[in-house]
Amino acid sequence: MVFKRLLGSLGVGGPTVDTALDPGPVLPGAGLSGQVHLEGGDADFDIEHITLELVARVEAEHEDGESEGVLVFDRFTVGGGFRLGAGERHSVPFSVTLPWETPITELYGQALGIVLGVRTELAVAGAKDRGDLDQLTVRPLAVQEAILEALGQLGFGFKSADLEYGRIGGTGQQLPFFQEIEITPASQYAHRVNEIELTFLAAPGGMEVVMEADRRGGSFSEGHDALTRFTVGYHDVEQREWNTEVDGWIRQLVEHRASYGSHAAYGHGGRHGHDEHHDGHDDGHRSGPGMGTAVAAGAAGLAVGVVGGMVAAEVVDEVGDFFEGDEEEEE
Repeated sequence: MVFKRLLGSLGVGGPTVDTALDPGPVLPGAGLSGQVHLEGGDADFDIEHITLELVARVEAEHEDGESEGVLVFDRFTVGGGFRLGAGERHSVPFSVTLPWETPITELYGQALGIVLGVRTELAVAGAKDRGDLDQLTVRPLAVQEAILEALGQLGFGFKSADLEYGRIGGTGQQLPFFQEIEITPASQYAHRVNEIELTFLAAPGGMEVVMEADRRGGSFSEGHDALTRFTVGYHDVEQREWNTEVDGWIRQLVEHRASYGSHAAYGHGGRHGHDEHHDGHDDGHRSGPGMGTAVAAGAAGLAVGVVGGMVAAEVVDEVGDFFEGDEEEEE
């Protein structure tokens, strides 16, 4: 982003800040690197600290309906303790590690509608100001991509994705929100399921996969939700028969007889159970033809491309509103 004058608490004539992230998407649980570029103002300033905040647009459910806001989900102090002379240019390189549960924002280069950002906070002479906001793009881990690829090959389609405030009971969830990917059922399940909600909860030793089905009711019965949870590792992603395994998960989910509200072992309650990497990072990016071909052809895949230009345009608008709105607030 261009250099931006820090107004507000630092006053006119203060330093400017521009955070430049290294190009390309990053992975959950992996490194995020770049540089914070500073330019001195009209006088010398003591830079007390430079802090990066990871922010996300998150939805929250409450009695009056739904609302959304910006939530800080991690902070890193990357520099400080030096004097920045008038007009002086100074750069601070940084490398931080993203939380394992950082949501994915794209699949095969297609935006999923999840808005994440890196916001820079500069503390000068006891005053703080957030002077720069950069969009953060996160691609899936190999195991996440394998599961989504399998769902696409099995005939499931992408509906939407969002971040929901709350916790899924009985899991190892660390962040105060979780990502929910809504998918439409394949034809063989369409008579039994309205949609399936998928959540990945990654951790250093493995990943929990939580699936919830909105099940259709019969002629004399009401539909209800069912929930299942599975744990997968990172070490054998290329060797597993994901289509068979994921189809087995779906069958178990759909054939579940009891409402998820009765699954005390999972500790879920309310919608999707809201409560009030392996040894090395995943450097191998799967690019199997099944999902990519489906997306390119506009067939039933799990990227936003299958929904058409309208949704893609909405995603772009949301991203723009998020960053423009934040800058207006800061000014």
